[in-house]
Amino acid sequence: QVQLVESGGGLVQAGGSLIISCAASGRTFSRSAMGWFRQAPGKEREFVATIGASGSTYYADSVKGRFTISRDNAKNTLYLQMTSLKPEDTAVYYCAARQYGTAYRIRWNEYDYWGQGTQVAVSS
Repeated sequence: QVQLVESGGGLVQAGGSLIISCAASGRTFSRSAMGWFRQAPGKEREFVATIGASGSTYYADSVKGRFTISRDNAKNTLYLQMTSLKPEDTAVYYCAARQYGTAYRIRWNEYDYWGQGTQVAVSS
C-alpha cells in the first residue's frame, strides 16, 4: 500500500522559515516526479513546486526565490524548504507523486498519489 505522509507544518511568524517533509512508503519514487500543492480555506488547490526524477524543478511564481523543493531518494522523502514566509502562504500543504512519469507536472490531476496534508500557518 502506497502512503505519503507529510510532517513539519506549524505556526510561524511572517518572514520566518519552515521545512516540511513527505515520507513515502509502499514503493520507491526515485523514478517519479513529485510535487507540492496547497489549499487555503475557501480557495482551490494550487500548485506550489515540482521536481522531476532527474532533479529538475519548477515553481509557482508566488513562491519562486523563497521556496526550494528537494528529494532524498535514499530516504524516499520529499522536502519543501520555505523561507521569507508571508501570511498568504497559510494553507494545508499536500505532497503528491506520479505513478510512472519522470517529468515534472504542475496540474494536480496528473498526480496519482497524495498525502493527507500538513497545516502551515503564517502570522503577520
